[in-house]
Amino acid sequence: MTAFEPGSADYERRTRDSFARQAAMRLIGAEMTSVEPGRVEIALPFSEQVTQQHGFIHAGITSAIADTAGGFAAFTLFPPDVSVLTAEYKINLLAPATGPRLVAVGEVLKPGRTLTTCEVAVYNEAADGRRKLCAKVLQTLARVGPRPDIGEAG
Repeated sequence: MTAFEPGSADYERRTRDSFARQAAMRLIGAEMTSVEPGRVEIALPFSEQVTQQHGFIHAGITSAIADTAGGFAAFTLFPPDVSVLTAEYKINLLAPATGPRLVAVGEVLKPGRTLTTCEVAVYNEAADGRRKLCAKVLQTLARVGPRPDIGEAG
């Protein structure tokens, strides 16, 4: 991965604070486990509440954590006076999302002044930490602003 410069000195706090305001992620039990400039990981433990009729984690839930990981990977590179919104993403579901934990790893491919392109890999993570790819995403994020996130001064 290319080394990126963060959008502000306090990028990690800003990113984690913004994630904490996402009620959808709280609802499904997702947590932000890693934040670096241009790279974010979101983890989701297996729970029956997020499954579909075959007992796999629902594709919509897999998509939600992937979208969030990519969005926040881009957000780490944005200055403090702007926010992020997803403009587009394409997901390939490669294997059933079974867990016991899903981990979405979002990485910036190309940052831009208006649009940023990210790639996200979603893994089934075993208890011993081994990962098996279950989904791949290509995503375009838009800078929105000047507009601080809700809850930030501005």
